[in-house]
Amino acid sequence: MLREWYARRLRVEPAAARAGIRAALLVAAFASVLVPQGAWAQISPGPLSRPHQSQSGPTLCTACHQLGSGKAAFKCLNCHVEIAQRLNENRGLHAALVPKGATSKSCVPCHSEHNGEDFNLVQWNPSMQAFDHSKTGYVLEGKHAGLECRRCHIPEHVPEAERRLFKDERLKRSFLGLSRDCLSCHADAHRAQLGRDCQRCHDAAGWKNPARFNHAGTKFPLTGLHAQVACQKCHAPLAGTGKVTQFIGLAFEKCASCHTDPHRGTFAQDCQSCHTTSGWKQVNVVGKFNHATTAFPLLGKHAFTACSQCHRLGDFKKPLAHQHCPDCHAPDPHRGQFRSRADAGECTACHTVDGFKPARFGLPEHAASAYPLEGKHASVTCAKCHIPAGKATLYKIKFALCTDCHADPHGKQFASAPHLNRCESCHSVQAYQPSSFSIPRHQKTRFPLTGGHLAVACAECHQTKSLPPAKEPVPYHFGDLSCSGCHADPHRGQFRERMAKSPAGGSNAGCEACHSTRLWKELSRFDHASTAYPLTGAHRAVPCMQCHRPPNFETSMSNVSFRSAPGTCDGCHADIHGRQFSAAGKPAACAQCHNTAKWRPSIFDHDKRASFPLRGGHQDVACSECHTLKREVEGRSVLSYKPTPRECVACHLIAAQSRIGRGRESAFGFVTNLDMNHRQKLSFP
Repeated sequence: MLREWYARRLRVEPAAARAGIRAALLVAAFASVLVPQGAWAQISPGPLSRPHQSQSGPTLCTACHQLGSGKAAFKCLNCHVEIAQRLNENRGLHAALVPKGATSKSCVPCHSEHNGEDFNLVQWNPSMQAFDHSKTGYVLEGKHAGLECRRCHIPEHVPEAERRLFKDERLKRSFLGLSRDCLSCHADAHRAQLGRDCQRCHDAAGWKNPARFNHAGTKFPLTGLHAQVACQKCHAPLAGTGKVTQFIGLAFEKCASCHTDPHRGTFAQDCQSCHTTSGWKQVNVVGKFNHATTAFPLLGKHAFTACSQCHRLGDFKKPLAHQHCPDCHAPDPHRGQFRSRADAGECTACHTVDGFKPARFGLPEHAASAYPLEGKHASVTCAKCHIPAGKATLYKIKFALCTDCHADPHGKQFASAPHLNRCESCHSVQAYQPSSFSIPRHQKTRFPLTGGHLAVACAECHQTKSLPPAKEPVPYHFGDLSCSGCHADPHRGQFRERMAKSPAGGSNAGCEACHSTRLWKELSRFDHASTAYPLTGAHRAVPCMQCHRPPNFETSMSNVSFRSAPGTCDGCHADIHGRQFSAAGKPAACAQCHNTAKWRPSIFDHDKRASFPLRGGHQDVACSECHTLKREVEGRSVLSYKPTPRECVACHLIAAQSRIGRGRESAFGFVTNLDMNHRQKLSFP
């Protein structure tokens, strides 16, 4: 009906009407497609990173976010259950970085999203290779310290129970799940002979030197010449295994298990009744006398002592005092330093008959003293603390403070209360570095760490200014805790006066007024509305650099003069109207027709601001239908809004002539004879 009515009224062909309707429907179709995309762009804060691309889309927000809580709520730990389990068990790196009972919200400061597909969710500072592995609770020592990360962190080394915690392909990228059991990475070279606790004998320094193995703790302690025999002499490869050495199941109860009997069975096979491991030719009897049947069996070096050394007068029947070492050995080489002990300084507590040196006073014995040796102290040689001075060597030394032995590397910065040079409050005997001074403890200082400061290495702030060989102590006490105490002013003093003002109403007047410790470029605290040029409409989405332009075509904002930014439209935008609406010597009054929300459509009120009010059908006519005059201004074509004809014939004469046939009233008369009310209601294409 509508198509036929237009055709009848305007004398046009039905085909032309059909073409107009099809064009209108096509425009409506494009609009229905484009509007949802624009709406989605306004909802999403930005594209997801590549690992989370599967969660991208307007219907998948709730996969990561909890709706309806009234504030930002995240569900990171719902997917990353391997992290959640470690947080619940308070173990691993993440448990050391966040407070106990942390939720998914704690993931966001380190793993920020909606920053684009190529954004790296894991930030290694300064690099993955320089990562301090001790933060995970597993210190890399010896040969472990030089390995590439992926030599150990591969799916094949992750126990099956841990693998089930990982979803999708995260197992291939994750650094979690490894067991500290050596056999989870290394093959068992002993083929289950000695159990799974490899560290009983080996350490990370190297496999071939089992530094922790002590043969004295086995069923066959090595004494005498046995201690000099190469391991391979007794421990040969297992039959049928090639290179797998046999360590258990060896016969050792009798000497004949390894040694041939030179006496060919003449004597009983109890070789030790006459011989010792110190040497075959050295026998432990004189003549036929067996000293072992006396109250003082000869053991160790006593067995090689000439009889006359003890029985000086040759009287073997006269009893000799032998209950205590000083009965024979005098004077006391330690000059009575141990007489106050409960055993009155009994020599056998530290020495054996095998020799005065080395003493058997080791870590277990030292642990019973007033100063047990722990950590790295356990590997320090005795002479480092007990300076050798022969018989004048001191064994009772000062040890209450670390500084009794160690120099103060901090230059007395912690000598006063509450520290009082108690080094153990920040360091341990395991190692001087890394310090045990943690981030939670730093939060109780005058400078709590927040935002990006949490990821800064200690040495970045606490660094000495002296050059080698000078050894100026690293500063830990700072008088100036403001931003400028560490950071250079990138604004070159533009805001010096403002920053020097005292805070008013609790607001920050320093760098914190605009910036935060989380990210320098994040200006969430800066309110442009407080400036002389508040941002409204589309201006809010314009990058800062578009208005605050760097000089000399620079690409950073380091040298930008913020106060010189233009404050009028023509300061940034070209006048596309060729100064048609500019008064002499004044900028164009753009705001009369446009606003900051959008350039188009215009907000120009034709009824109030023009001399030709729009009535009737004129209200639906596009601006470009009437304003068609163009002229050249400064080398470019500009649409001119003035002058625009106001007579009907100026626009409608040609159209009317084409539609009113010959023999009828002239087009001019047809138009000019219409009354005003009819002219406003009649529509011409």
